[in-house]
Amino acid sequence: MADVSIRNVTKKFGKTEVIHGISCDIRDGEFIVILGPSGCGKSTLLRLVAGLEEISSGEIAIQSRVVNALEPADRDIAMVFQNYALYPHMTVYKNMAYGLKMRRMAKDEIDRRVRNAARILELSELLDRKPRQLSGGQRQRVAMGRCIVREPKVFLFDEPLSNLDAKLRVQMRLEIRKLHEDLKITSIYVTHDQVEAMTLGDRLVVMDNGYAAQIGSPLDVYERPATMFVAGFIGSPAMNFLKAKVSADGRSAVLSGAVRTQLSEGGLPAWAGQEIILGVRPEHLELNGHPTDGIQLTVDHVELLGADTLVHGRFGEYHTSLVARLPEVHRLQKNAMITFSIPPAKLHPFDPETKKRVAG
Repeated sequence: MADVSIRNVTKKFGKTEVIHGISCDIRDGEFIVILGPSGCGKSTLLRLVAGLEEISSGEIAIQSRVVNALEPADRDIAMVFQNYALYPHMTVYKNMAYGLKMRRMAKDEIDRRVRNAARILELSELLDRKPRQLSGGQRQRVAMGRCIVREPKVFLFDEPLSNLDAKLRVQMRLEIRKLHEDLKITSIYVTHDQVEAMTLGDRLVVMDNGYAAQIGSPLDVYERPATMFVAGFIGSPAMNFLKAKVSADGRSAVLSGAVRTQLSEGGLPAWAGQEIILGVRPEHLELNGHPTDGIQLTVDHVELLGADTLVHGRFGEYHTSLVARLPEVHRLQKNAMITFSIPPAKLHPFDPETKKRVAG
C-alpha cells in the first residue's frame, strides 16, 4: 500500500492546457473518486498518475517516490479499464496468471495469488471457463482479479462499470467497496456517475474543465458545495438555483420579484441590498398547507417514481422554474397550486459573478 501525492500538476496538448495545477494528497489505503462530466479531465488526470500520459509540469509521488520519469510498469500500480480487455482464447485462470507469468514468477506463487484473488472475487468455480462463457459482471471481476494478483501499491479504476446494466452496476459497486475494505489498497476511481462516487469514495475530487472544483468527503460536497457547478452536478434532480435580492438588514431575501424567504441564522449582512443566487435542493423543499407562507407553485408536470414524486412547476412574478422532491406518491394535476417553504438552513448562497459559495 502507498500514499499518492499530486502536486500542482498540469497537462498541455500543444498550447491547450487541459489540467490546471491540481494538487491532492491521497492517504495510504484511501479510496478517492475523481468525478465529473465528459471532457472535464478526470481520465486524463488518472492517466497522468498511471504514467500513460506525460505531465507538463508539477510532481506525482507514490509512497514518497517521485514517479514523473518512471514507466507505468515501474510505478507498482494496477489499472482496471472500462473495457475488460481479457484474452478470449485463455481461461479465467490463465487471464489472471498471464501478467505474473510474464514476470517469470514461480508457478507456486502464481497459483497462490490467482486462487486467493478468485476466492476474494467469488470466481473459484469459474477458473476453467473462457470469457465468452461469462456474464459482464463476471468478466469485470476477472479484470479486477488480474490486478489483485499483482499485489500493487495503488489501484486505478477508469469507469470500470460503464459497460454494465443498471442492476449489475449496483452489484459491482458493492463488490468494489467490499474489496477495498478487505484489501485496504490505495485506490483512485474515475466516474461520471455521482451515485458511484457518493457510495464508493472516502473523498471526492470534483472536476470542472480541468480544475479541481472541490475536494472533500461525499457528505461535505453534498451539504456544502463550493461552487454552483459542484452544487448542480451533485444530487439528482439537480439543485434549484434562484435569483434573489437580499433585504437591507441581510436577514431575508426576495425570490422571483415577490416571494420573501428567511435566510439562515446570521443572514448575509455583507450582501445586504445586493443580488445573489440561492440554491435549494428539490428534496429540501417542504410541502406547506398555508398559501400565504412560502412559495406558491403552479404545477407543470409530475413524475411518479413510486417511493417519491418529482413536482415541476413555476412561481412568482417571473415564473421561475422549480423542482421539488416529495416523499411518497402525490397525484397532482397540471396547473394545480401548491405551496412550499424553504428551511433557511438548507439554502446555499452563491456569488452571481464568480459562481462560488459565499460565507454567511
